[in-house]
Amino acid sequence: MNNVFLLLGSNLGDRNLLLQQAIQHIEEDIGAVVKKSSVYETQSWGKTDEPDYLNRVIEIQTALQAQGILQKILAIEQTMGRKREQKWESRVIDIDILFYNSAIIDEPGLHVPHPELHKRRFTLEPLAEIAPDFIHPVLKKNSLQLKNELKDSLIVKKI
Repeated sequence: MNNVFLLLGSNLGDRNLLLQQAIQHIEEDIGAVVKKSSVYETQSWGKTDEPDYLNRVIEIQTALQAQGILQKILAIEQTMGRKREQKWESRVIDIDILFYNSAIIDEPGLHVPHPELHKRRFTLEPLAEIAPDFIHPVLKKNSLQLKNELKDSLIVKKI
């Protein structure tokens, strides 16, 4: 089995319900959820004039390979109404692969570990909550260290 960390986010509609629905789709189509972080409310990142996000990180166990997970995630996002028209736009759901075991994957459309996770408080707060000792395979630091070294001043609060 493969251990995978996913970041879920939503800033449109009933954000909490959409996160719950995404988790249901993931359990049905990808694998068993073994850990869930708290839900965090986060200022919009990238385009700061967008509505606030709800974010959470989940850990799943799956037999799927990383590319298979990506395809299923894209299908879930589309089923749930995600539109991809411009970078950092508001979205009903966003699902990112943060880690796939301790693999380093650099393929077209798939970069794992997520190349921006170590710069983003909205990712590291929930990740450090459920996996503080998980070692980033490139940076060789655990999630808690990465969170504590953040320069990102974005407001992220547990709800």
